[in-house]
Amino acid sequence: MLATEVLNHLAYDPGVAPAEGGLPGLAVLKQVVSSINLFAVIATVGALCVAGIVWAWGHHTGSHGAEAKGKQGALVAAGVALLLGAANGLVAFFSALGTQVK
Repeated sequence: MLATEVLNHLAYDPGVAPAEGGLPGLAVLKQVVSSINLFAVIATVGALCVAGIVWAWGHHTGSHGAEAKGKQGALVAAGVALLLGAANGLVAFFSALGTQVK
């Protein structure tokens, strides 16, 4: 087998692409994932509130460890909120980027 034949064989495009309507239950799956995302956003709001309370309690009691953990929790909650909000955009961006790979 020639080297070009091997490369052509390895570069075979299977022709697979995401398509809606291929399987039953796609609408239900989208609804379930959207509900999970909403649940995570609500949990993140709760985590941010708890982190803010710990931060304030640590500050007012002079507990530098609690204050640091409250700040850390607030930053983590903010990062999680950013990721949850950007989830669709991130997946779409990297999916589109992946289609450009040849």
